[in-house]
Amino acid sequence: MNIHEHQAKDLLKKYGVPVLKSQVVFNSEEAGKIAKEQFEDQGSKVIVIKSQIHAGGRGKGKVHNPDTNEVNVVNGKEVRGVTVITGDNLSGKAKDIAQATFGQKLVTIQTGEAGSIVNRMLIEDGANIEKEFYLSMLLNRETGRNLIMASTEGGVEIEEVAAKTPEKIIKEDIDPTTGFQGYQARSIAFGLGLEGTAFKNFVKFITKLVNAYNELDCSMLEINPLVVTKEGEVIALDCKMNFDDNAEYRHPYWKDLKDESEEDPLELEAAKYHLNYIKLDGNVGCMVNGAGLAMATMDMIQLSGGKPANFLDVGGGANVERIANAFRIMMSDPDVEAVLINIFGGIVRCDRVAEGIIQALKTVEVDIPVIVRLDGTNAELAAEILEKSDLEFNVAKNFQDASRKVSEVVEAA
Repeated sequence: MNIHEHQAKDLLKKYGVPVLKSQVVFNSEEAGKIAKEQFEDQGSKVIVIKSQIHAGGRGKGKVHNPDTNEVNVVNGKEVRGVTVITGDNLSGKAKDIAQATFGQKLVTIQTGEAGSIVNRMLIEDGANIEKEFYLSMLLNRETGRNLIMASTEGGVEIEEVAAKTPEKIIKEDIDPTTGFQGYQARSIAFGLGLEGTAFKNFVKFITKLVNAYNELDCSMLEINPLVVTKEGEVIALDCKMNFDDNAEYRHPYWKDLKDESEEDPLELEAAKYHLNYIKLDGNVGCMVNGAGLAMATMDMIQLSGGKPANFLDVGGGANVERIANAFRIMMSDPDVEAVLINIFGGIVRCDRVAEGIIQALKTVEVDIPVIVRLDGTNAELAAEILEKSDLEFNVAKNFQDASRKVSEVVEAA
């Protein structure tokens, strides 16, 4: 589960992690009012107004008119996802930027050309920045431990740093039996070249951040940039936070943090029926039971010349209702040109799956090729059921045959 920057910072504040004074706004009138009353009238000389979407790269991203796709311009400058405002009349400038951004499409390296509509913005105080760093926490799946990554290259995509200068990335695994240790905090601070007041403040900062990460059941927490001010303060200037969905029962307030306008409509619909669905940008829809088989199926589609249009795991209970809902959701994607059903009958018998597919297709209109590969318990009986039905299926005998049929369908399309 993803949340917005302003929500993440509100949570960090509860754990004593230093962030700048800020306020979320939902329209341009509110932006001008907040900028004046809470910042300009309070003596702020610099403010930053940030678009709030679930994607990175906002600072370089440009705001487009969703109808014309032209980049919006204010006072001769292209409007970006993050704007630093200085000089006189901070509130008027903030209102102008907000007016050119709300309801518009922000296109970043992470959103792609489709972009994301901006429905909220964050107005934040300026900072007297001395240095910028990168800092994040996530699960290291190779070691099964939480990992802290830090780099002196703050404000830059970490993927770029990893590819070009991997030696600039500092890593510290956290032993779950002992927890985060003081020497690890100091080691990271030394690695970043900090000293004096900044060194001491960083040790306090990272200790509080680790506590927040653990207590909030985060799956990822990224601060980019983490800044050190000229006064030696250490501040989270930006924050991306993801939660582990499996821990939702421990955090009932999470439901209030969800912004469905940032979620894919098909993924939201799939969640209602407990389907593990993720939309992709391909042309072959796939319905599979089991995450491992789903990944292998997606690889097979790619190698066969197609591109997977989704990840869809119907789980062990592939009954009529789940299959019907899965078909309905896949058919709602206009890019899908064919469907591959790849089920291994273990917990569920293949003949029951076949009967479920036939019943489901009586309630859902499917006008594209459907390839079915069923293997495992009662697979032969399942193939007979499908072939005797009055519906048109491409029944595959095995994984290789399914791959060949996918190739044929993709070439024909």
